[in-house]
Amino acid sequence: MMRYTGEKLNRRRLIAGAASFIGFTAVGEGFAREVMKEIASLRPGEFTWHAERQQSGPVAIVVSLSEQRVHVYRNGIRIAVATCSTGKPGHETPTGVFVVLQKDKHHRSSTYDNAAMPNMNRLTWSGIALHAGRLPGYPASHGCVRLPMDFSERLFEITHLGTPVIISGAHTDPEELVHPGMVLSAYAEHEFGSAVAALKGKSHPSDWTEAEKRPVTSIIASSADRRIMLVENSDILAEGSLHISGGDKLGSHVFVLDDLHDGAKGLRWIAISHNNDTGGFFQSEERAIARLKADESFLGRMRQALHPGAVLIVTDAPLSPDSRSGKDFVIMS
Repeated sequence: MMRYTGEKLNRRRLIAGAASFIGFTAVGEGFAREVMKEIASLRPGEFTWHAERQQSGPVAIVVSLSEQRVHVYRNGIRIAVATCSTGKPGHETPTGVFVVLQKDKHHRSSTYDNAAMPNMNRLTWSGIALHAGRLPGYPASHGCVRLPMDFSERLFEITHLGTPVIISGAHTDPEELVHPGMVLSAYAEHEFGSAVAALKGKSHPSDWTEAEKRPVTSIIASSADRRIMLVENSDILAEGSLHISGGDKLGSHVFVLDDLHDGAKGLRWIAISHNNDTGGFFQSEERAIARLKADESFLGRMRQALHPGAVLIVTDAPLSPDSRSGKDFVIMS
């Protein structure tokens, strides 16, 4: 079974107490002024940034379309929130789970008259990205997520290829979960040896250098197809059968592998649920992942590929071209 660590209670207190942040409001080109702000009352161009709350661990970004806010988490703790501007009617920002595919600090659009898109984190090759831009206070882009300039510069410094970005109608704060041994297999502590062997010598993305960059690794589990897929960069390395106990639906969840947890003899994951319709189906991360098993041949390939920063996506969408964006392998809602 999944376990919550003792650290999780402290993390939750941090997150729960974070409705008020010292935020920043733009006052001129390259300058920002500190102000105390409620997150909900941030005006266009304002943001919060508290990297000191958590300086290491996996980064995850949640874009809430209904709030027009971007929430940044590190190791499960919210460190920043910014106002944003997403796609206008006719150019809506797609929802789903994405990973950063490319970074370009001085990017210019090849589609929109060479327009500057500073601090660009690309999410799809078809043109969706996070970048600095005009923030009128409502959806106004051609599908990208526009950010305050100073915020985009700070965000650019902590993202990496493979950083998960969840775009949805609402957001929930992450949970920290520890799974005994390897995920998607028998739930027993004796598996911890396999987990140790799989992650031995593999560093976290925040420690990667150009010479030791890991591939963007995603594991996508679909309840619709009862299939599971291992993707590195844009290549499918393996597919296998997915066994689901106790019903069909799982909800939409993202799990980012943090590292080993020696005390609990398992892998530590940062888990994020997302749902575009808050009245729709929802299941806790702990319950959803505990219901899943994959066949041994798939698990063997997964063990070889797994590294800190790898992303496990659980979805009720099918693993078909209709629910992917070409070779991006993002899951579209």
